Amino acid sequence: MAASGKKVIISCALTGSIHTPTMSDALPVTPDEIVEQGVGAAEAGAAILHLHARDPRTGQPTPDPAVFMQFLPRLKQSTDAVLNITTGGSLNMTVQERLAAPLQARPEMCSLNMGSMNFGIFPLADRYKNWKHDWEEPYLRSTDDFIFRNTFRDIAYILEHLGEGCGTRFEFECYDVGHLYNLAHFLDRGLVKTPLFIQTIFGILGGIGAEERNLVFMRETADRLFGKDYEWSVLAAGRHQIPFTTMAAVMGGNVRVGLEDSLYLAKGRLARNSAEQVAKIRRILEELSLEVATPEEARAMLHLKGADQVAF
Repeated sequence: MAASGKKVIISCALTGSIHTPTMSDALPVTPDEIVEQGVGAAEAGAAILHLHARDPRTGQPTPDPAVFMQFLPRLKQSTDAVLNITTGGSLNMTVQERLAAPLQARPEMCSLNMGSMNFGIFPLADRYKNWKHDWEEPYLRSTDDFIFRNTFRDIAYILEHLGEGCGTRFEFECYDVGHLYNLAHFLDRGLVKTPLFIQTIFGILGGIGAEERNLVFMRETADRLFGKDYEWSVLAAGRHQIPFTTMAAVMGGNVRVGLEDSLYLAKGRLARNSAEQVAKIRRILEELSLEVATPEEARAMLHLKGADQVAF
C-alpha cells in the first residue's frame, strides 16, 4: 500500500465545534479571524478549507447563515481554495439548523457524518479551571450524555436536498468502520456518486481509536467496498494528527489538518494558526517526494462543480 504517485490533497479545518476559546487564543472565532486563517492556510498549501461558524462575541458554534456569509464571500474572493461547509454543526443542532447555511450557500462541497454516534469531548473539561465564557464547561461536560444524530433518514435528506438539489459533493466523514458500510449502502441505493471523498477519522471518544492497525483496517475495508472509486483522506485528533496523516500519505491517501482537529504544532507547543500545521504537513509530504494538489487539481480529482457555481 505504498504511495501511488498521485498528488495529495491537503484539507484544513479552521475552527470546528470541539475546541473552545479558553483552550487556545489562536482558535479563530470572528469572521475576520476565520478569513485571515483561511487565507493563510490556503497560501500554505491547503486545497480545501473546512468551515464552521462561531458567534463572534462568545465563540460558541452557530448555524446562522448570516454569520457564514460574513466570511464565505471574502474567502472566495481571497483564495481559490475549495470551501467545504459543515453539515455537522455542533451539539444539539437539528438537521434543519445544520443545513441552513449550506442550502443558502450551495457550496462545492460539504462534510457529511455517516452515522449517529456517541461523541464524547467531556474529558477536555478536566484540563481547565478558568474559562473565558460561561457556556464552555457545561457544553463540554454535557457530551457524556450526548449522541450526535445522523440517522439513515437524516443522511438521505441531506443527500437529496443538498447533493441533488444544490450540486454539492461531500466529504464523507467516517468515524468508525460501520460508517463505511453505511456509505456503501447509500452507494448501492444510488444516492451518492463516485468518486467518493472519504475522510476516515481517528481518536474521537465514541469512534475508532487512533491505532496504526485501525488505520490500515479502515483503508482495507474502504478498498473492499469501493475499489478505485474513491479518494481516501485521514484526520486524527490531537497528538495523533501529524503521525496519522503522514502514514496516510505514504499509503496513497490525502490529509487533513487544522485547529479543529488539533490545537498543537508539536508536543507542548500550541499552533499559532492552522497555516503552521498546513506548512508542517506539506514539508513532510515534499520530503517524502509527494506532490501537493492545487485547488484546481483537487476539484478535478473530486469532480466538483466549480467555484463559479456557488451562491456566495
